[in-house]
Amino acid sequence: MNFTSTITHKNRIILKRFLEQISLADLNKIPEGFSNNIIWNIAHVVVTQQLLTYKLSGLPMHVSEELVSKYRNKTKPEGDVTQAEVDEINGLLESLLIQTEKDLAAGIFKTYTEYTVSLGTTLTNVQEAIEFNNFHEGIHLGYILALRKAI
Repeated sequence: MNFTSTITHKNRIILKRFLEQISLADLNKIPEGFSNNIIWNIAHVVVTQQLLTYKLSGLPMHVSEELVSKYRNKTKPEGDVTQAEVDEINGLLESLLIQTEKDLAAGIFKTYTEYTVSLGTTLTNVQEAIEFNNFHEGIHLGYILALRKAI
């Protein structure tokens, strides 16, 4: 496992702990001054990783379109998630990284549609997308820490 992959896995372990240690009610709570909640942030990083790596590479994603439409950029929570949904997201945190590593090793990422992220930086290949994804997940980990303090 390379350094970038190690960082992603460590972040996902932290996210899994939140899902396992915070009550369902608190995962769904949107504190005053915030526009989303802990579970939205965690599901958002799952979906974003798939969009940045698979979709922009022209490959099928390993998450449902329903999940993508609920948690992609510029969405917000539209109701409480169930424990079953939390369990699904929890399972995806690790399994999707393992699948991505297998797919990278198999060399399936051949093309990439350039994408300019909100920082103004343009991703031109899947490796850049994976590296940017760590930055993106770090931002959302910060939001989650602030949300946890506020609930």
